[in-house]
Amino acid sequence: MNEASMSPGAPTPSKALAARLALFFGLWLMIAGWTAKDLPVGLVTAAGAVWISLWLLPPGDASLRTAPLAALVLRFLRGSIFAGFDVARRALAPRLDLNPGFVACPLTLPPGESRNAFCLYQSLQPGTLPTGAESGVLQVHALDMSQPVAANLAADEALFKQATGHE
Repeated sequence: MNEASMSPGAPTPSKALAARLALFFGLWLMIAGWTAKDLPVGLVTAAGAVWISLWLLPPGDASLRTAPLAALVLRFLRGSIFAGFDVARRALAPRLDLNPGFVACPLTLPPGESRNAFCLYQSLQPGTLPTGAESGVLQVHALDMSQPVAANLAADEALFKQATGHE
């Protein structure tokens, strides 16, 4: 597939290559530092990482949208902090304050890479854990069934769809 035949919002292979090279080289600089003698090694390492990443995950039709992605990251950080404190409070309480169970959460993302990425994103939230999706419904194990697990997941999915261009 050439760059001209791709859908309008999709990243071109050259943009994907440049973005990944910048990402991997930036990671190298954060780890190794900014010394001039290490830059050639960093560039070679970044180029190798780009080659492997393009082989394992070729550029697709999805495109990230900056503002919704920033909102998703902020929501994730806020949720992680609050949920982390909640889990710690429950773990340190003299009497375990748990009401565990499973919540069935309907999904609107189609099966495939996007849904898998969303489930991975959701698995990082303390206090909940996606356990499987079947027939468009995600089963989530929650530490506290009185929390609005399904509503929070639906809001996360809507923001995830906006950020990844699946609206």
